[in-house]
Amino acid sequence: MLTNPTIDMLRELGLGMASAYHELEAQAEARQLEHGEWLTILLERETTARRQKRFEARARAARLRHDAQVEKIDFRAARGLDRNLFLKLAGRDWIRQHHGLPLIGPAGVGKSWLDCALGHKACREDFSVAYHRLPRLFATLALPRGDGRYPKVLKALARTDLLILDDWGPEKLNDEQRRDLLEIIETATRSDPPSSPVRCPSITGMT
Repeated sequence: MLTNPTIDMLRELGLGMASAYHELEAQAEARQLEHGEWLTILLERETTARRQKRFEARARAARLRHDAQVEKIDFRAARGLDRNLFLKLAGRDWIRQHHGLPLIGPAGVGKSWLDCALGHKACREDFSVAYHRLPRLFATLALPRGDGRYPKVLKALARTDLLILDDWGPEKLNDEQRRDLLEIIETATRSDPPSSPVRCPSITGMT
């Protein structure tokens, strides 16, 4: 078998299965496999590698505040979290249906962490996610409002499958901030052309 040329071609094609091919070739027991079994193993490795790369790209773009995961949630903590309901939410049907999700509770119970856990799970399922602290987002919107890019920025937010707006509630909003928040929600839930799905944000941080 022309191992080196095969590996070189796989690498030229940008396929991660090149390393898997090299590893299999070095295993004596793998030589007993049929061609179809080899191909299955290589394709599984390639699929896993691509899925991981997509997740890493989604997670970087999301900029989640916490490295939180649904699997690490302590449901014994005294915060009144319904285990079955939260795990159902982790199934992400509400994202597919473009529904909003407010997480409401007193300060310090871990709303931001829970929302980031949902965001992390959404990234793993290949949804686009964007995390924003609402006070900082308001400040960020000030510049595009002045130079005419405001509608474009709002539309970019609306394209996200899961838009997480954190820290909503600790401080009273002024008139401009209320208008910004209304624009964000209306733009996210407004019907786009038929070819585009309606987006809806996930909102957390309210008290």
